[in-house]
Amino acid sequence: MLSLLQEWLHLLVRWAHVIAGIMWIGDSFLFMWLDSHLSQPTKPREGTVVGELWMTHSGGFYEVIKRKSLQPNELPPTLYWFKWESYSTWITGFLLLAIVYWLQGASYLIDSSVLALTQGQAVALSAGLLVAAVVVYDGLARTPLVGNLRAFGLLGLGLISATAYGLSHVFSGRGAFLHVGAMLGTIMASNVFFRIIPAQRAMIAATEQGKPVDTSLGLRAKARSTHNHFLTLPVLFTMLSNHFPSTYGSAAPWAVLACLVTFGVGIKLFMNKRLQTPAWAIAGTVLALAGVVGLTLPASAQASAQAPAGAVSDLRAQVIVLQRCTPCHALKPTHPSVTAAPKGLSYETPEQLKQYASQMLPQVKSKAMPLANLTQMTDDERAELITWLEAQGAGR
Repeated sequence: MLSLLQEWLHLLVRWAHVIAGIMWIGDSFLFMWLDSHLSQPTKPREGTVVGELWMTHSGGFYEVIKRKSLQPNELPPTLYWFKWESYSTWITGFLLLAIVYWLQGASYLIDSSVLALTQGQAVALSAGLLVAAVVVYDGLARTPLVGNLRAFGLLGLGLISATAYGLSHVFSGRGAFLHVGAMLGTIMASNVFFRIIPAQRAMIAATEQGKPVDTSLGLRAKARSTHNHFLTLPVLFTMLSNHFPSTYGSAAPWAVLACLVTFGVGIKLFMNKRLQTPAWAIAGTVLALAGVVGLTLPASAQASAQAPAGAVSDLRAQVIVLQRCTPCHALKPTHPSVTAAPKGLSYETPEQLKQYASQMLPQVKSKAMPLANLTQMTDDERAELITWLEAQGAGR
């Protein structure tokens, strides 16, 4: 009964996280698009109007006017805030981190072949990384460097790459990728909670009191919002990365992540500017994608042992799988931390092995499975199994 409750808790929290993330990222896309499409007012307007925009949707027409600040008599009776999308995304994401990566012995987080950590050590480091990310980013965002978006972005890419490199020597590949995303997501949520919303509140308070409004607060809030905007696609990838072991299981996972972050930022820049995208940005985006492809080619993820000289028999492959894989991938898993076969895949019969060979091959090649190598698959066994899986046509 407890395992069933945990599974439903996982499902509901993940569902809520995806919904909240869609709403938050959708808001980011919308408001950045609005800002980039504002035009000069077509008629005289009162107040500090910086632009206007007309839209049509669902059979109606919408007029949007942006003001840099408000006068006391311009304060509306109802002002809509966009903050809970951010907060709910982070809260549900944090709960998922705890449910999936902290509980059950932190089996998705610890890889003893990388570093022998206790569950307590892994969880403490995981939580500490979230705090450290906010402290470092916020400190840098207060320096003059933040005024140069390109230079600030290059510094950020360097720090993300260094973090990914360091974590790939501490956590499992899957855990390292997820934690880079969790750190970036925490930075984004902290921007909303600690910087953007307080700046807006301060501007409204000054307006209500009839005091001069410090519009630099709005400019700084906009800068933080822009940082968040360009992090959306990289964070989305890290949320999905556990489904793609060829990335975090490659020979240089930190480099793959750096290329993917660059590619995500480049795509977002192109979405914003379209035909006005600078040539250097397009070239960098294409090179980043080429880097991902090159770094994740099958040859870069081969096991360290040499492939066996001859063919591997069906019986030998089944023996390896029964010893190293079926403790989890079975109708009734025997591993204490697994209650149901991951993705519903069972490898208990020769027919099942051949049926799911294409799903098994990338997991075995990248060393993503067995999870954290809990069943102690040797390099020779891995090489034998890869050879057998490829003989079934899985790599074609």
